[in-house]
Amino acid sequence: MTQFAQPAPVTCYIRTQNEERMIGRVIEAAKAVADEIVVVDSGSIDRTIEIAESLGARVVRQPWLGNGPQKRVGEDAAKHDWLLDLDADEIITPKLAEEIRQLFANGEPPKPIYEFKLITAPPVGEPWWDFLHAYRRKLYDRRVIRIPDHKAWDQFTVPAGVPIGRLKGDVLHYSFRDFAHVAEKMNKVSTVRSRESKLKARWQTEVRVWFGLPFYFFKHFIMRGLWRGGTYGVVLSALAAHGRWLRDAKMYEIHLNREAETKKAARDQQAA
Repeated sequence: MTQFAQPAPVTCYIRTQNEERMIGRVIEAAKAVADEIVVVDSGSIDRTIEIAESLGARVVRQPWLGNGPQKRVGEDAAKHDWLLDLDADEIITPKLAEEIRQLFANGEPPKPIYEFKLITAPPVGEPWWDFLHAYRRKLYDRRVIRIPDHKAWDQFTVPAGVPIGRLKGDVLHYSFRDFAHVAEKMNKVSTVRSRESKLKARWQTEVRVWFGLPFYFFKHFIMRGLWRGGTYGVVLSALAAHGRWLRDAKMYEIHLNREAETKKAARDQQAA
């Protein structure tokens, strides 16, 4: 047992819906660092709630409110002001757990927000330790910052002048089960973001529909480093690019539907 074996005065909150695949491992890893685990469940019909409660998590049942509002339920339910935001497919590594415990060894940490690295762990093969990294600000003091109350976005923007710490430890992100799961997630995300984001002008959406797809593929395959994943990386880049392109296509469809409604209303008015 190390010097910092006791969990920190932190509440870890996790949004769930039918997450029995990973939720047990996620909670077990989080217990090494967080004094309290809160699961915000939006209607699971599998064993998610049973598993979470058997591991000592407190389950808050909340019908889906949207990405940001659902996390805010977790923020409000927490007994601690310091929060650890995890998804139901993110596993804290022992190195990061110890690092967070050390932050609280002598009281509250010196900075109000900390970010750490997410490492993609594909369903086949080893985690991608050397590429496709993303830093996320997931350890924070709710007295300083809150998750935005936005249905599509669940990452906060840090106000100017607020310091951010960076931790060296990692979180393993088991973000997809297979290629079909990636396609399903991309379709769902594109629908939410096309509806909840600011609608771009029609000409912008048309330009993106015509020309955006190869750029999106280039961004993922070259700029984000998925070329290092070989054929696996090609497939994931194509799926991610298509998902981003779908957002443009669905925004274009919104324009078409609104124009059709306007024309119908005009015809109905003339007929009256």
